[in-house]
Amino acid sequence: MSVPETFGAPGAVLLVSCYELGRQPFNLASPWAQLEAAGFGVDAIDAAVTPLDDGRRVGLDVARARLIAISVPMLTALRLGVELGRRLREENPDAHLCYFGLYAALNAKHLLETVADSVIGGEFEEALVRLAQALADGEEPSIDGVVTQAPEDGRAASTILRKLPFVLPKRHGLAPLTRYATFFGPGPDERRAVGYVEATRGCKHRCTHCPVTPVYQGRFFVVPKDVVLADAAQQVEAGARHISFGDPDFLNGPGHAMAVVRELHARHPDVSFDVTAKVEHLLAHRDHLAELAELGCAFVITAVESLSDRVLAELDKGHTRADVFEALALCRRAGLTMRPSLVAFTPWTTLDDYVELTDWILTEGLVDHLEPIQLAIRLLIPPGSALLWNEDERPWLGELDEANFGYRWTHPDPRMDTLFDRVSAC
Repeated sequence: MSVPETFGAPGAVLLVSCYELGRQPFNLASPWAQLEAAGFGVDAIDAAVTPLDDGRRVGLDVARARLIAISVPMLTALRLGVELGRRLREENPDAHLCYFGLYAALNAKHLLETVADSVIGGEFEEALVRLAQALADGEEPSIDGVVTQAPEDGRAASTILRKLPFVLPKRHGLAPLTRYATFFGPGPDERRAVGYVEATRGCKHRCTHCPVTPVYQGRFFVVPKDVVLADAAQQVEAGARHISFGDPDFLNGPGHAMAVVRELHARHPDVSFDVTAKVEHLLAHRDHLAELAELGCAFVITAVESLSDRVLAELDKGHTRADVFEALALCRRAGLTMRPSLVAFTPWTTLDDYVELTDWILTEGLVDHLEPIQLAIRLLIPPGSALLWNEDERPWLGELDEANFGYRWTHPDPRMDTLFDRVSAC
């Protein structure tokens, strides 16, 4: 691959992150490494910790970018990224503006009609490199996985769903870990800098409300163990004492997952970590729970979502109310802390469901293991959501609000919408 001088010059490609849950952005580090290896001159900025104006003061030059790629892995990142994209477009109208990540694929139509030249979802690194090469060669970006025409069918934009080569993410040049999230634990009065890695990408499950489902469609891909461990090691060297595994579900591939954390513990015995796992997987792989705790797993984030079997069935979660109680008991016996995530407000949630959920949190002593915002989470239905795939009647569903990146919906019981307004205002 030959890169013209204009695209090999410093800052010819500008990678931008707006929000990754307070973590050093993997979605900058990973494509940065691959673009740089291909010969492109890359600048990167995490606007969550370094506002654009601060970046300019340390040498960032938006005007020299030929390709600007904005990472939007989640809704908050998308909201911020659209506003930032408009600013960047004003400053550099000649640059090609690309959005990449889960929420780029879901909102491709709106992005392409308003601010973006292209969007990329799914496995994005290779597509970004090929997009940069096409632009460098003066060609139209007619590339597998790079969408330049707004989809008309309401589905997520087509994405690359095959395993691609992985390389060690480039973290040198990003803001230091001290600018990011801190883990308070595992011991009393302990504070640990947090690193972030991914051992797998995508998910083999198809929960109807999950943004991963319409993009990955039940596929997941294993990141080679050596790459995961090398990425963890460079962050430990930079000061991390806790590693968050950002896989949508760490136990999609339990053999690979356990091999990674065994080796992580062998190399860095004082480093703790956390993972995300479905209730269904905690039950299916219960034999691994005690070992996870012994290897340093400080907590497991679990998408409980609801205690209502009706709601769980509508979301196709693969677990029941009874399974939640069993999984919590299993984790406690194994010495693992469960941190539930919730979708507290859905069109099927009743007042009694909400009361039971809050009672469960209090009775089980989960107040300190659950962020208060979880009790105000309202079901999001983005364009292309799997919730829209069937032909069931949905009298609660309203119009698509493209500017707010989702469909409006109204609860059949007006008291639930009133409750949501009150809880979310707290």
